[in-house]
Parts: sequence; C-alpha cells; structure tokens
Amino acid sequence: MAKRKALVTGSGGLVGSEAVRFFAHKGFEVTGVDNDMRRYFFGPAAGTAWNIRRLKKEVAGYRHFNVDIRDKKKIEGIFKARAFDVVIHAAAQPSHDWAAREPFTDFTINADGTLILLENFRKYAPEGVFIFTSTNKVYGDLPNSLPLIEQEKRFELPESHKFYNGIDESMSIDQSKHSLFGASKTAADMLVQEYGRYFGLKTVSMRCGCLTGPAHSSAEMHGFLAYLGKCIATGKAYRIFGYQGKQVRDNMHAYDLVRAMYHYYLNPKPGEVYNMGGSRFSNISILEAVEKFERILNIKAVTEYVGQNRPGDHIWYISDISKFKKDYPDWELTYNIDKIIEDISKPGRFSK
Repeated sequence: MAKRKALVTGSGGLVGSEAVRFFAHKGFEVTGVDNDMRRYFFGPAAGTAWNIRRLKKEVAGYRHFNVDIRDKKKIEGIFKARAFDVVIHAAAQPSHDWAAREPFTDFTINADGTLILLENFRKYAPEGVFIFTSTNKVYGDLPNSLPLIEQEKRFELPESHKFYNGIDESMSIDQSKHSLFGASKTAADMLVQEYGRYFGLKTVSMRCGCLTGPAHSSAEMHGFLAYLGKCIATGKAYRIFGYQGKQVRDNMHAYDLVRAMYHYYLNPKPGEVYNMGGSRFSNISILEAVEKFERILNIKAVTEYVGQNRPGDHIWYISDISKFKKDYPDWELTYNIDKIIEDISKPGRFSK
C-alpha cells in the first residue's frame, strides 16, 4: 500500500517542523518547503537552517525543497510530482513590525504565496486536505474595545462577559486596525475559506494565538515566550512595549496545534474556520511570564519598558476553542503554560 503524502510549507519553522515530525511518525511521506526567509526577516539568530538540518538527519524519508512559495513554476513542479493527501501551510512573514518595512514582500508571501499553493492544490490534489495556519490578527485591534479591567499583573475581562472564556469566531474582522501583516493574513484566510466554499475543497483556516515551543527560532519581532526566555537566559534586556507589561496572550504548544491538524485531516469540514490557542487552559501576561522564567531559570530578568505599544497590538487575547472541541471531541490541549515554559527552558534550548 502506497504511503500517504504530506506537504509542509515553512517546514523549518516552529509549526512546520513539528508537523514534519508528527506526520512522518504517523507514516506519511513528508515533503518540506522552506527557503529560510526567517533569516532575511529577523537576522541570522532567527534563521531556520539549523532546524532543517535536524529534520534531514532525523526524519526518515524527509524530502526538502529550498523553494520560495511565490515561485509559481517550482511550486507547480512539486505538486505535479506528488499527489498530496494533506498540505499544511505554515510558511509566512509573521511580524506586524516587519510588514511595514516591506509591504510588498509581506503581502506577496502571505497572500500571493497562499493563492499559488491553493491553486496547485485544486489542480493536483483536489481530494486532499489543505490546512492553513491563520492568525487571530484577522480580528485587528477590535479585542481592545472589550471592557478590560486592569489588575496588578494583567488585564482581564469580567467573568460575566460573553468572551471571558475566550474570543470566538463571531468577532468581526472589519473596521479595526490590523497592521499590514494582519491584512495580508486576512486576505490569505479568506482565500482558504473560498477555495473550500466555492470549489468544495477540504480547506480550513486555523486562527492561532501565540504559538510556541522549543523549535522556535525566536526574535524580538516574533516569538514572545521563546524570545523572552532567551533574553533572560542570556542576560539580554527584554523590551516591553506598552500596556505596563500586563498584556495577556494565550499560548499554545506547536505539538497541540499539529495534533489538532491531524484530527481535522481525519474528518475535514470544507471551508471551516477555527480559533485556536491556549484558551483559559494556557495564558499569561508578560509580567507573569517574566516571573515564571526567573523562577525556572533562577536568573533575574533585565527588562526595559517602552511606553509606546505596537500598532494594532492586543491588550488581551484569549481564544475560545470550543467550536473546534465540539467538532473534534477527541482532541484536547496537553500543554498548559507551566509545562510550555518548562519545555522551552530545558538545558541547551537557548543556545541555538
């Protein structure tokens, strides 16, 4: 019996490398696409070459292509050669701040690149499943209009509020400030939905909050928890941008997200959208995260406060994942915030 085939874009990144390992373990023949654009975005320390080398060495049968997802000819060649059963699209320009430096680069990667993948998926793998790592930034800064309460170390919603357990898919994506990154990812999100609803393909947009794990090649502009831990471990000052460091994020381990992807693959619902994140199970403010890393690493953090918050940044964001859990009741989160930080902080994690 022929092996099932998986294509993973951004295969050297946090989610992509987790997906490569997971689906290979499930018996898939895995093809990865990653040209280490992360190095271009954020510098050598944030590059993914080290992770790609590990995948080539440790994952049996892994096939890698150093290809830009905007290269129509090469992407079509990859699709034509293999009938993929699942495509996991994790390649992206992932930073708010960086997008404003090169808007055309950001948009062509996030939107055009997604369209190129979708069209080749439609032509060459129409029976397969297409899973897109979207973002909660499709909602722009609308979450900041919620009636938040400032507490000692975090902002919070009143327990009586309908979004107390997390923001669900009913929140509008309109009339808010997204950042150019948020806009390009929203365009891609809409395309993924449309290929599901218009063409009847098995596509899904997973709107993720903060994703993390030990494979994260973190940088100041992307990778909150991993970058914070790295700064504390190495004595580098961590800059806190606005909101007194009380801004809250739910954090989801990449392993839990990839497990969710597999559950969707087994029973796909075309054109669906799911908010994905740590939910109330796994969330933290910057101030709280600093304290946890200090305790685990036994190192005092060096922090600098920048009064100006990042444009479009969320003050409080926790994902309501109940829709996905209702559709896929056998899936659940396994990493809470303490387990995530302990995993990130294991010896040798910050040496890459």
